[in-house]
Amino acid sequence: MTKAIRMSRTGGPEVMEYVDVELGPPGLGEAQVRHEAIGLNFIDVYFRSGQYPQALPAGLGMEGAGVVEAVGPDVTVVKVGDRVAYAGRPNGSYAQARNVPAEILVVLPDQLGFDTAAAMMLQGMTAQYLLHRTASPKAGDTVLFHAAAGGVGLIACQWAKVMGLNLIGTVGSDEKAALATAHGATHVINYNAENFTERVREITDGKGVSVVYDSIGKDTFIGSLDCLAPRGMMVSFGSASGPVPPFSLAELSARGSLFVTRPTLFNYIATRAELEATAASLFGVVASAEVQIEIHQRYNLAEVGRAHTELEARTTTGSSILLP
Repeated sequence: MTKAIRMSRTGGPEVMEYVDVELGPPGLGEAQVRHEAIGLNFIDVYFRSGQYPQALPAGLGMEGAGVVEAVGPDVTVVKVGDRVAYAGRPNGSYAQARNVPAEILVVLPDQLGFDTAAAMMLQGMTAQYLLHRTASPKAGDTVLFHAAAGGVGLIACQWAKVMGLNLIGTVGSDEKAALATAHGATHVINYNAENFTERVREITDGKGVSVVYDSIGKDTFIGSLDCLAPRGMMVSFGSASGPVPPFSLAELSARGSLFVTRPTLFNYIATRAELEATAASLFGVVASAEVQIEIHQRYNLAEVGRAHTELEARTTTGSSILLP
């Protein structure tokens, strides 16, 4: 038996139950991983609330790090005893141990600890594909990154500095503004004290930015479009404030032939080669200390309800992990 979080209905944090689960041997193509640390991400809230559908009853969580304890038939990418990490479906990482498709696992370099790995796989690989493959801004470009003091945001602030980008970050408090600045943001806007669209125009002398990275959604979408320079790209990769409502394509032409994309990490790591290349890029900048993973919250697995409550209230900063 192993302890795990299960939910039989969607709703608030109270739908998550800490229960005993029977864990059988790994099946064809699977590996059994004993977790040392588990990632906590806003996408977990979407699944818990029902915004992202899944069959019920179900587990939650798609990120973790630990040790391979057994492998099923036809598994060649990992072996028993390997230190591994992953970010991918099916959901179920909120557990002391689980069987996962071996193809989503990557072997950890010796210099990376389990806590760091669990905190960075989803958020770090997200920052990697956003900055390097979705819009590909070049040194000297100015970009806008919402939620700059969050898990993805703090990684992006540091990585953007490595790339020579001028990153304008938005945050919800002066404390978070100081955090984003300390991690490499060129300018930071407290959207509760200033109109971020007007401030971006001031910072860029009216030119606008080449890319906007927006994980907030409904509350910031139109304002973000107004921050873009002609032929700029809007990268909408989350919806923390709710889904973006329908809008007319004429909004894009009226603002200067804008581009809009709604990417997800899993389309960028769909093949084994893409996964390994993305993870290697992330491992490289973290191992070199050019990008540091800031774990600001640690919760016991049984405290997952409090963890989700604080995550939704936006009182967390940096990365958060669960400890089994």
